[in-house]
This record gives sequence, structure tokens and C-alpha cells, in this order.
Amino acid sequence: MQKDAQGLPLTAASAEAAAAYDHSLNGFLLYRADTSQRLKAALQLDPESPMLVLLKGSFAMLASNAAFVPAAREAAALAGTLAALGTAREQAHVAALAAWAEDDMPRALAAWTGILADNPHDLLALRLHHYNAFWRGRPDMMLAAVQGVLPRWGADQPGYHNVLACQAFANEECGNYLVAEAAGRAAVGINPADLWATHAVAHVMEMQGRRGEGIAWTSGLEQHWEGGNNLTHHLWWHRALFHLERGETEQVLALYDSRFRNLESPVTQVMPDLAIDMQNAISMLFRLKLQGVDAGARWVELADKAEARIGDCQQGFTLPHWMMALASTGRFEAAERMLAALREHSRSNSAGSAATIGLYALPICEAVLRHARGDFASAVAVMRPALGGMHALGGSHAQQDVLEQLFLDAAMQGGLTEDARMLLERVAGRHPVPPERRAGYRRAAQSILH
Repeated sequence: MQKDAQGLPLTAASAEAAAAYDHSLNGFLLYRADTSQRLKAALQLDPESPMLVLLKGSFAMLASNAAFVPAAREAAALAGTLAALGTAREQAHVAALAAWAEDDMPRALAAWTGILADNPHDLLALRLHHYNAFWRGRPDMMLAAVQGVLPRWGADQPGYHNVLACQAFANEECGNYLVAEAAGRAAVGINPADLWATHAVAHVMEMQGRRGEGIAWTSGLEQHWEGGNNLTHHLWWHRALFHLERGETEQVLALYDSRFRNLESPVTQVMPDLAIDMQNAISMLFRLKLQGVDAGARWVELADKAEARIGDCQQGFTLPHWMMALASTGRFEAAERMLAALREHSRSNSAGSAATIGLYALPICEAVLRHARGDFASAVAVMRPALGGMHALGGSHAQQDVLEQLFLDAAMQGGLTEDARMLLERVAGRHPVPPERRAGYRRAAQSILH
């Protein structure tokens, strides 16, 4: 029995294997592009360490790709065998991964919550809980988890900045911007390469309309992003959002081509259809499209990848984005096939996400297609019931914003003034910056609210 960097017991063959586990976990926590290589080397040292096998399964699930789920299930089964004589914490991690791979997120989240209650220094449990609560639209759970462990951490303990980064993003999503920014800046002060903390502060600045500061914040820390994974793309996407709000569309497209959708990037080439990358690219092009900016052929490769993933419902929030790519390239037959696949999934008794897909992803995807076909009133009608609960698909306020812009554009083009007014009032109540100061809402707000 060894111990990890946080002092938790770890079933590992040697101190060297335990150090390799720490190195792999740290790669995950800091979004390093070589994390998989770190884990591969660690498993060569000790292929029978339950926590290393659990990391392998967790990384498969983090891809948000249905093709990788069998590998996660296999890892959970193997880890279960290996952990039989291990610690209770390791066995609880096995239960969490098994539930996650079976799409039983209430059970998985409960397992991680239980681990943190007994082991508040378990950074893997904290980050996996944080990630999965986020992608189910539960910032309240994110905040409860980090607030539960914070009193039992000290600033001198290894990895403390990771806890602060989670505190920052959870508070931002709950609207506690002062606490969020302070925690994020503190984390970056400890480790400037903490991309999650950098990201949390960027979110605060986006929500508060601090566009110049946001550009300066991300630009000033970019030197620390070398070796980062796809989260660096998301940070560049955030910078592009700041430029978009300032009407600087040339800079937006330049960042698209050279940064967050650079198809020549080694990080992109490893997994060209990764969910977060697809969300970044598609949502930005769709925002530009609603503002009358032609993105040209950029849509084509996105639509190719979206069409290839029809039937994959692993992550609900990605689904409307795939539909945007299909609809924006006129692939209506493929779009109809995608809707049929969503309807089938929503009727499944074995998928824990079925109800959420049926209630929210399906009608939003239908609205995207109807909007593309010019059937604006129908798009509004089918999407209206989903507005209040679509946060359950996951995604931040900044990411969900593209869905609200879709509804508003359909309402405005359909002459449905009251629906447009409702959306503007909804946005005004949820976002600190008034619609009149936001690029995607300005024209409608000036027309309707004044």
C-alpha cells in the first residue's frame, strides 16, 4: 500500500507507480495534452493498480463518445476485481465509474459525494463530480461539493489550487461573481498553468461584460498554455466571444482558423470531433450566422463530423450543435435521420439520459431544423416548452446562450413579438449585462424593449 500526493492510501506496486499515478492525475487536473501518455507509462509500471485502471476508464468516458463506453465498462470491471482487496475509497470509485458507464448519473454522483465525505482530499472524485454535475445543469451540486471539502484543505497542501479552481467555476455558474473571481485569481496565483481557474475568471468577465479585461486576461496567461489539451481551444473561444461582443468579427474568424478550430493542430488531430471542440466551433459560426456573417466553407467539415455521429447521444448538449451544422449546410435528410435517432433514444428504457434528451435536446434540434427551413413560428412553438429546463442538458451560461439566441431569432423573424419579449426578459433576468449591450440581443431589445 502506497500513498498519493494528497496522502490518501493507494494500492500500487511501488512508490514509483504511485508517483506515476500522481503524474497522470495531475495531467488530467491541469488539462495537459500528454495525459494519456502519462497514464500509459504508469500502467506499464503497474497494470494492476485499481486507481490507474479507473483513470483509464474515466478518460474513456470523458471523451463523451458512445464508441468509448465499452472500454470504460471493461475498465470498471477490471478495477472492481483489482480493488476487491483494496481500500473502501477505491471500491467506491469503481462503483462510480460503473454507474457513469451505465448512464446512471444519480448513482455516480452519489458515489463521488460519498467519497468526498470520507476523503475530502480526493481530487479525482472532486473533479469528476464537478464535471458530471456541470454537464447535467447542476451548478448547485458543484458548489455544494467544493464547499464541503474546502474547510478541510490548507493552502500549503499539494493540489490546493485545483480546489480553488472548482470553487471559482461553481460560484460563477451560481452567479456569485465576486467569490468566483477571487478564487480563480488565487488559484492562478498559485499555479499560472491552472487552465480551469483561468477559464473560470474568463467566464466571470464574460458574464459581467468586461470584454477588454477578458481579452487582456486570456492574452496575458496564454504563455502558460503550452502543452495544454482542448481546454486551450475553449479558452481561445472565450477570447473570440469577447471580440464578437465588440463587433470584431475578423478577429473572431482569425481565432477560429488559427486557434480553436485549427485543423492542423496536433491536439485537434488526435480527436477531431471532440464534443467541446465541436461545441466551440459550431456555436461560434451559428452566432455569426445570426448576425449576418458568412462563415463560408467552414461549416462543411463540421457537418461531416456531425453526420458521422448520428445516433450518438452520449452528451445531450452537443446534439443541438450537430443539428446546427447539418441544417446550416442544407443536409436536411441527415437532419431528419438525426431526429429519428433522438426519438428512438428518448423512448429507451435503458438510457438514464433518455428523458432529458426527449424533453430538451429533441425539441431544440427540431427548432434548429425548422429555423433553417424558414418555418420560424413552428420553431418557436416546438422550442418554447424546453426553454425553462434546457439547462439540464449541461453547458455554462455562456454556452447555453446560443440556444436562447436561436429562439429569439426565430421569434423575431416569425413576427412573434411576445415570444421575443419573453426571451429578452428571461435573458435580462439571468445575465448581469442588459440585452441592449449584448451583440446577439441588441437589435431585438432596441426594437421591442424601447
